[in-house]
Amino acid sequence: MDKWNLFQRFLITENAQISIWEFLINAVIILVLSFILEWTYRKCAKSLSGRRAFAANFFLIAFTTMLIISIVKSSLALSLGLVGALSIVRFRSAIKEPEELAYLFFTIGIGLGFGANQRVVTVVAALILLAVIWGRYLTSKKTRKQNLFLTVSGTGTEKPSLGKIDELVQHVFKASKLVRFDETSDLIEAGFWIEIKSSDDLQQFKNSLTEISPETRVSFVDNNSF
Repeated sequence: MDKWNLFQRFLITENAQISIWEFLINAVIILVLSFILEWTYRKCAKSLSGRRAFAANFFLIAFTTMLIISIVKSSLALSLGLVGALSIVRFRSAIKEPEELAYLFFTIGIGLGFGANQRVVTVVAALILLAVIWGRYLTSKKTRKQNLFLTVSGTGTEKPSLGKIDELVQHVFKASKLVRFDETSDLIEAGFWIEIKSSDDLQQFKNSLTEISPETRVSFVDNNSF
């Protein structure tokens, strides 16, 4: 009978005893870590669009996560209620790149750690991850490559053949892959995924193609924009 009463008391929703000073201390540390993470993302992320707007949500996500965990951690009933509420609300966020998802999990992890009052472990883990991010950024800055979508369009009797285009692409760029090819009696159009080291590769390809067919048009588009 005593075990049953103990189990019932465990399930009863009790007022969570949250120290306001501990909560404020955690909030201040989260604010500092979120700003550091936001600055890191804006400097080190590979995404070229919307970095400022995306990083501005880091503090809100971390603080909200900490608030939820601080409230529900002292009661199993509140925890089960949170699970039920999250099963009703569906979060649909447009994630363009896996890197954005990794930063979101990083932010949520910070909120979870401070919500559980694990300050030391959370700060140490956050600093280690930030050091790894900056280390990889600084070591790869000089050798950073970019993936582009190349489109070659030729018209008229002097349009280049697919063989000449493909040969030139393989000669100039480090890596390439033919993904689209259309040809009619007066038009040829080919699309490639390419990897470049610098913008000089683009100019070299354009100059070489112009020597073969002066009327051929070339366009380069970042593949992340698709």
